[in-house]
Amino acid sequence: MADPKDAVLLDPDLVWRMRQQWLAAIELAVWGHIKCEQLGLLGKLRRRILDLGERLKSLEADRLWIPQERERIKNLLGSCLAAHDALLLAEKTAQSLTDGPDTQKLRQALTEIQTLVTGELQAHENRWAETLQHINKNALSDEDE
Repeated sequence: MADPKDAVLLDPDLVWRMRQQWLAAIELAVWGHIKCEQLGLLGKLRRRILDLGERLKSLEADRLWIPQERERIKNLLGSCLAAHDALLLAEKTAQSLTDGPDTQKLRQALTEIQTLVTGELQAHENRWAETLQHINKNALSDEDE
């Protein structure tokens, strides 16, 4: 049987690449030359990118404190959903930027995160969802016996 710890681990290389893209995005959001016409939008964008970083970080959190594998996987899938939502909000806010030499670079950094999240992370999510289905199916068959 597979180690329960392995069931909720994320590829360290994927975590590193998401972190690097997030670092690029937050650096551009804070230090980059970006402009917008809407008052307060840059602050909102920075907060949303910071929130995205927190959501991405939560994906690699240790979940062994959660006693049941089923609950660990549900927690991880919830973290994935929160990361997707945070990314969507950051991208939506970035679309409202109007000008500045670093605006396109910021949007590109967010697009790179989107590519990682919808590509590689989604593959992990699918595997975790299948594992969760298998656990649920086994639990139902155990109840029937």
